[in-house]
Amino acid sequence: MPDPLSTMLPARLPQPAVPRTYRWIAPCYDALARLVAARARQCGLAWLNPRDGEQLLEVAVGTGLSFQRLLCANPTGWTEGIDLSPAMLRQTRRRAARAGTDRYRLCRGTAYALAYPEATFDGVLNSYMFGLLPVADFAPVLHEFKRVLRPGGRLVLISMTHPERWYQHAWEALYRLHPALLGGCRGVQTAPFLRAAGFVDVQRRFVSQWAFPSEVVHGRKPTAASP
Repeated sequence: MPDPLSTMLPARLPQPAVPRTYRWIAPCYDALARLVAARARQCGLAWLNPRDGEQLLEVAVGTGLSFQRLLCANPTGWTEGIDLSPAMLRQTRRRAARAGTDRYRLCRGTAYALAYPEATFDGVLNSYMFGLLPVADFAPVLHEFKRVLRPGGRLVLISMTHPERWYQHAWEALYRLHPALLGGCRGVQTAPFLRAAGFVDVQRRFVSQWAFPSEVVHGRKPTAASP
């Protein structure tokens, strides 16, 4: 695999512009997400393997496509969800209300400073956020994810990634043309950064749907007995 630092394009959507961008994306987000990302989300949820009675966190819930499924899998546990965009949170609240459980909380928040104590969660899920972040911010955000995970806790990241076939380059070309058309997402490779952050059992899977290249990356916070 090529050096991720040499192949990643720079982030071009400043964080203050994210809520504004996703305000106009929110109404059509579900249709695009189902078209190009449903398989990757399904793989990510399978790798997270949420179990009833757990403490779960989704960072960047979007419109709640994954959050609703977390609630259905964890009706008697507790599930937290955060997002920067009020428009996306409104969509998630409507979807979560149909999940048949009130064991959750949704609020506006940032991945840079998670408002939770250390070792709170059994699992953390994050979808299509790292493609918005500058590479220099990967390490501090992963540190926050690791901090709030319990020993042995699971982390799953779903991201736009680098193309593996010629016909998948069109999405990256769209990003080069106007980043907001892709919600600011560009192709990234996060597995090396998980390893550098101290996660173990790191696995990566490439998933393509309608030529949109995604990666699903799983890691685990070491237990006290882990090397």
